[in-house]
Amino acid sequence: MSALSGVMAPSRPVPAPGQGPMPSPFSLPLHALRIAGKCALPLIAWFSAGQAVRFALLYLGTEISHGDARQFRLVVTIAVLTLIVMASMTVTAGMLWSLRGALWEINARRASGEEDERYWVSMNRVAPAFAVIYLTWGFHVEDARNFVQTDFLHNIDDFFSDSFLGRSSTVGRGLIDLDWRISLGLMVVAFLLRALFSRMVERGDGKVSGLATAMSEFALVFFGLNATFVLANARSDWVSHRAAVSTSGQLVSQAEQSIPGWEAFWGAVGDVWPYIVDGVLIPLTWLTVAVLVFGTYADDARTMLRDTRFEKGIDKLYSTHTLTQKSVERVTGGFQERWVPLANSFRQTLTGGMALFGMMCLCYVSLHVGAEYAMRGVRTLIGSRTEWFWMAIGAPVDFVKNLLVTVLTMALLAAAFDIAATRGRRMAPAPAVPDGRVGAGA
Repeated sequence: MSALSGVMAPSRPVPAPGQGPMPSPFSLPLHALRIAGKCALPLIAWFSAGQAVRFALLYLGTEISHGDARQFRLVVTIAVLTLIVMASMTVTAGMLWSLRGALWEINARRASGEEDERYWVSMNRVAPAFAVIYLTWGFHVEDARNFVQTDFLHNIDDFFSDSFLGRSSTVGRGLIDLDWRISLGLMVVAFLLRALFSRMVERGDGKVSGLATAMSEFALVFFGLNATFVLANARSDWVSHRAAVSTSGQLVSQAEQSIPGWEAFWGAVGDVWPYIVDGVLIPLTWLTVAVLVFGTYADDARTMLRDTRFEKGIDKLYSTHTLTQKSVERVTGGFQERWVPLANSFRQTLTGGMALFGMMCLCYVSLHVGAEYAMRGVRTLIGSRTEWFWMAIGAPVDFVKNLLVTVLTMALLAAAFDIAATRGRRMAPAPAVPDGRVGAGA
């Protein structure tokens, strides 16, 4: 009877996408591991290809930046840095895009008849906003730092030779020695190209207008770096002698002396703020990138304030004259680029509950801090009995560490998005059917 009962027992129905038990926020680590295990091969392939392209471009840049016709070489060097950042953007988006098949939310969309985006279509859509986020939060600084480090390691003999002979060395200066007039001219060209491609994106024209907008955005920053530095120093010298600026500096000094606890308060804020950035804002920023790739991204204040007490105010602003809207956007542009996308992503994550956001930040910090401690342990176990041993073995060990951290981070971001979107979908009110009854809901 036991065998017959096993044969005749009805099988449990498999829940359709969008149905089934509500995923718990505390299942985030397990869900991330499931996604990483299911998509390990494409994640490893994307990361490895990205590292190979990155190293090739870094090496090319360090070769080009030295020699005759230096100003022309520096222009090409900065163009190579732009390609390095574009490669980082492409690989990050590609790793996230490769996780789509393992997400409940994406499967629910497919079940509802929504077609998948092809990779380059998705990249063209997300590239402009990705570029703004990447630059606004300074992720390109790590790319520039790696370029300078590679230049020193690759040309260390020339650096020491120039030092001993008393000559001015060009090693490590490939990004800062461009003449400011050339820098300014290229900055203007990049600005005009960005405006052109941005207008094409708004109209929906061009198959690669989004990618061209992102590249113009990066070029505008990198080519204009030297001109901006020179002009900013000149402006700083001019402003520092103005009476209003001098008076404001005196007022701050008087406040520090006269207001009890002023210096202690801002000192405490300065001590805590880096931890808030690394533990909360940076994970939220990368979650914004994941939301961007998975297709539910928003970077406007109206979406951020929807269904809140401020919605009427923002609607009044958007109903005013176009000149008023542009004036407000110019005044608050930097604030909006930095904070509005994060606020929208935070709000979307909250559809899965505050516990989900806390778990994501906790897992993100634990992963990166744990990786550093694990790396320290690996270095201790391997040791360094031979001179220059780590010059040979350091790169492979770092590659493995970065591979594991990056793969698990991408899976964690995808899992956080998936749980939030799935919980939001299942908690949404069920749609009404034509005869007046209430449907089962998605």
